[in-house]
Amino acid sequence: MIIQQPSTTITFEKLFWTWQGNSEGIGTSSKSPNKVPYKIQYTVMGTGRPLVLVHGFGASIGHWRKNIPVLADAGYRVFAIDLLGFGGSDKAAINYTVDVWVELLKDFWAEHIQEPAVFIGNSIGALLSLMVVAKYPEISAGGVLINSAGGLSHRPHELNPPLRVVMSTFNKLVGHPITGKFVFNRIRQKHQIRRTLYQVYRDRAAVTDELVDLLYAPSCDPGAQQVFASILTAPPGPTPSELLPKVERPLLVVWGADDPWTPISGAKIYEQAQQNGQDIKIVPIPGAGHCPHDEVPDVVNAQIVEWLDQY
Repeated sequence: MIIQQPSTTITFEKLFWTWQGNSEGIGTSSKSPNKVPYKIQYTVMGTGRPLVLVHGFGASIGHWRKNIPVLADAGYRVFAIDLLGFGGSDKAAINYTVDVWVELLKDFWAEHIQEPAVFIGNSIGALLSLMVVAKYPEISAGGVLINSAGGLSHRPHELNPPLRVVMSTFNKLVGHPITGKFVFNRIRQKHQIRRTLYQVYRDRAAVTDELVDLLYAPSCDPGAQQVFASILTAPPGPTPSELLPKVERPLLVVWGADDPWTPISGAKIYEQAQQNGQDIKIVPIPGAGHCPHDEVPDVVNAQIVEWLDQY
């Protein structure tokens, strides 16, 4: 089944929600008396069963521009949210962790959805979606994991010794009050963003000016450099292998087979869970990289809709 893409660029309605977080960045479920309001940008389109789209590192709701209208037309109410620190949401000066964003998603669900939703994520967004499905089965109907990250950052044992030293030095430079700004300003230049995208997109034609601008614009916001430094030096969080035994809902695992950042070998843990009886469908996408939902959206949208129709 092939689902055709819209012929023109879709303009999303930009909505804002005030998340009552606190000084540690954890949401209302923590019952903290030190609540701090954070502005969170989101959009919603369509009617029907709810889907929640969760972007990856450095991205925003715009990274789902080729998916939101198609999924909405297929009969779903599609929410997409800019995580705290990204896109049009506040660049809060907090210590970022995956738990911060999971609590944000839970609180967003409680405020705007209030019925079991399918959480769909790419990269770090996929890991967050898996965490929501594992930790809060009462709010989730399932998860779609697109090139799921194994953690917010690399664990030292995952890197060979030379690269381990390089990353340790780089993280120190990023977090330093003087060198951090210089490093961030170099990384966020448009030509550097394009070069990075060329590494992770198999089809260079998919790396458009629009895509580069989507990633560049939020990096100009006050506080963006501090967010970047906090995330790069944050703990990686739980691994998918730790989360999967807790998952009670069905999963669709989509993987761009030519992803150099999260190689398709990472799908093996989902294959093992599948063999152990968990309801998991695994779909490799040949010729696609880290973001197949943006690179080959017609293929990915069709796979998502076909899977959703089973439940």
